[in-house]
Amino acid sequence: MKQPNKAVMNRNALWQYLVLATTIVILALSALPSWYGEDPAIDIRWQPGYAEDATTTTRTLEQLGIPVKWVQQEGDHTRIVLADGEQQFAAQAALTERLDDQASLALSQQAAAPAWLQTLGFSPITLGLDLRGGVQFLLDIDMDPVLKQHQEALVQSLRPLLRGTTIQPLADHSVRLGALSDAQQSELRQTLRRDHPQWQLRSQGDGSVLSLNGEEVNELTRLTVVQNLQILRSRIEELGITEAVVQRQGSQRIRIELPGVQDPTAAKAVIGATTSLAFYELNHDHPANGQWLSQGNGEPLSVKRRPVLTGEHIVDARASLDEMSRAVVNITLDSDGGRAMSRFTRDNIGQPMATAYTEYRQDADGQSIADTEVISVATIQAQLGSRFVITGTGTLADAQQLALLLRAGSLTAPVQIVEERTIGPSLGAENIQNGMTALAVGMGLTLAFMGLWYRRLGWVANVALVTNLVLLLGLLALIPGAVLTLPGIAGLVLTVGMAVDTNVLIFERIRDMLRRGHSLARAVHLGFDKATTTIWDANLTTMITAMILYAIGNGPIQGFALTLGLGLMTSMFTGILLSRTLINLVWGQDNRRKVTV
Repeated sequence: MKQPNKAVMNRNALWQYLVLATTIVILALSALPSWYGEDPAIDIRWQPGYAEDATTTTRTLEQLGIPVKWVQQEGDHTRIVLADGEQQFAAQAALTERLDDQASLALSQQAAAPAWLQTLGFSPITLGLDLRGGVQFLLDIDMDPVLKQHQEALVQSLRPLLRGTTIQPLADHSVRLGALSDAQQSELRQTLRRDHPQWQLRSQGDGSVLSLNGEEVNELTRLTVVQNLQILRSRIEELGITEAVVQRQGSQRIRIELPGVQDPTAAKAVIGATTSLAFYELNHDHPANGQWLSQGNGEPLSVKRRPVLTGEHIVDARASLDEMSRAVVNITLDSDGGRAMSRFTRDNIGQPMATAYTEYRQDADGQSIADTEVISVATIQAQLGSRFVITGTGTLADAQQLALLLRAGSLTAPVQIVEERTIGPSLGAENIQNGMTALAVGMGLTLAFMGLWYRRLGWVANVALVTNLVLLLGLLALIPGAVLTLPGIAGLVLTVGMAVDTNVLIFERIRDMLRRGHSLARAVHLGFDKATTTIWDANLTTMITAMILYAIGNGPIQGFALTLGLGLMTSMFTGILLSRTLINLVWGQDNRRKVTV
């Protein structure tokens, strides 16, 4: 009788070899650019009509003794890669002074890896603020203007309904109403249920008070923070700052990290600015019923209370010079804004329209104050659409700043920078050196211990350990948004120890099976099978902890949690699959019952 086929012990399937080889090759290539590091660079974005030949810019730096490795120019963008990182700020200062308003400059980093690696899409690991150096801002969002807008909207809605009744806005953003008749009470309650369900009505003295409920205030705060996060990210992208981190911290604070930025002046001016643009119809007939805005010459101007259009409909804004060499901003509106502007200008040809610019600032008490100024009053000559030009913006630099803010969006609530920290590049380099030294010492001691204690199996563990570190670095470079921080390096060191745990559990099981009289091949088979469940349990509980740390933590805590979580995955991959493959190839078919491992 023919015996049934038995599964061959300690043999991998072809697909396992393919998965193992493919993963190691891809992640090793991904880790390779980090070995070459990065070169300091300066990005120049030229204003229309000002772009100069890259040779001229390079010659300017070389005359100052600043060596340039290479220059890349594409259209209105020039990237200058320097040979010495310590001269990056000197180069920026020299170019800023010479180019003046002709271009905007931003510090950046250029991967030093060979071109073929970059062509494959591989790049170095992104370093965090504590390793590269840079600036960190902590912003506090002022919710007072947001709540005040809702209060004013309610008051405007109730005035036609409650004619002859006192309506008094209060400082705590509630609204006090005078005595109401039964009919007014009934109509008010119906209106609130239908149009303003977030407002609560309660009796107080001989009148009533309307106030926002707590859930609505919390929801407004959440939405405001989310919107400001998106706008701040857009503003930082407009500045040309790469690898920035913009995250929520607490209930109404935002933390911004700008790695590589050592001069925070320009970033601070744009990040903290709360500006908006609005277009108003002039209020000639009844000036007292409108709102008074200040003009550039200090004279007041009465405009309608409701703007024709606000800055939220602006999708693009570009600064340029008109035919009379005046600085202007070219505005592009979205479809809704274009229709509103088209209707208004069609019905008001020959009438003036004011363009008002609003900016929030902090007073001595830390309160947000809105400064609104009319920057231009123009007569409508023809029907406008979604594209038009505004004048009166000042110099070209002023127009560029206004265009940047409008293009990146207007913050939905003013922000105040409550903390600013600058970490120098030398301190970041020192952190990298200390962290890598700790990793090298930990790795060296671990390799020595495994080699001496487990002898022949020890070299398998050492190969798996080195491969594990390479794969982990490759994953950090490959995953979008992954950032290596100083606590992240601590996570790398911890991963080295935890990766060895996997091999220790397996090897001790193998030794135990050999003591029971099993052959080496059988001991390897049973050792891996019996240790795998324990390894999965131990790593799963640690992975849950890493996920919780990443979810609720920020900055350095997230950096540690990320490297810990990725390290768990790579250590499982190398400790189980790679180690077993190597042992199978060398000793997998060894049927000796007495052997020392």
